[in-house]
Amino acid sequence: MFYSNVTRIKHFFILGFPGLSPEYYGLLTALLFILFLAIAIGNIFILVFVICHRSLHKPTYLIFCHLALTDLAFEAVTLPKLISKYLFNDSIISFYGCFVQMFFVHFIGATHSFILMVMALDRFIAICAPLRYTALFTNSTVSVLCGISWLMPISWMVGLVLDALTLPFCNSNIIVHCFCDHITLTVLGCEKTREVQVVGFGLAMFSLLVPLFFIILSYFIIMVAVMRMSTSTGRMKTLSTCTPQILITFLYYMPRCFVYLANIVGFTFSDAVRIVVVMLYSQLPAVVNPIIYCLKTKDIKEHLKKKFLIREVNFSTEAR
Repeated sequence: MFYSNVTRIKHFFILGFPGLSPEYYGLLTALLFILFLAIAIGNIFILVFVICHRSLHKPTYLIFCHLALTDLAFEAVTLPKLISKYLFNDSIISFYGCFVQMFFVHFIGATHSFILMVMALDRFIAICAPLRYTALFTNSTVSVLCGISWLMPISWMVGLVLDALTLPFCNSNIIVHCFCDHITLTVLGCEKTREVQVVGFGLAMFSLLVPLFFIILSYFIIMVAVMRMSTSTGRMKTLSTCTPQILITFLYYMPRCFVYLANIVGFTFSDAVRIVVVMLYSQLPAVVNPIIYCLKTKDIKEHLKKKFLIREVNFSTEAR
């Protein structure tokens, strides 16, 4: 598993969760498989539900669909290999396969951030310019903005991968993580790792902080507009339309900001804690988001209530 000659490294080994006893592999595999199914079922349900109900073909729900796609894509890129490791003891990933996985991990993360920015723009226009909302923020506008959110990160993510490929790799080929990402891969380089990591960190901060700045600014202006409303009922009703977006944004950004700030102030985590934290904040929102869409969004909740009521009526009629 260790090589001294840089030309001999043909593959990497995914370490997974460091220090985990083999007796817990079965339990972990079951948990990961349940997580995989929960993410797949929840997000596919949202996609199919919105597509099948024409009344939900609105900007807000189209944005939810794009977010569901990013959650599904991230799951497809990271979880199958991790499940294979603990189920079949298959820890090997090819040299270029690791770089491909790294590209999609960071590409999907950046895309998700920019789509969250589009979602903030949706709420900003809906609340601050309600009379012009239907004219300014159409389905076509959302499709274009979300399309840009998917296409824009490709250029610098390709550059990120090509820059990392210039590193000579030697000694260890063990990825101390559950998947290949920029930091865990570039630390294995023999030289120039600092320069490559600085570039990667800069691009990560751009992908994270530029959307976050816009999101914070948007919701700050929204809060000011809400506080200026004359009635408390109007304020609560308006804020309720932002609840799903705020919860989804909070789940995505807060853990990431905490980890980055902890590193900046010099607080370090052990490898085991760091990996668990990263897995929690990268996978759990994909499970929770569909629940938020269903329980905190009025139109989807109303459609679900109608379906359940119709089924209850049919069931009671058949029982008679």
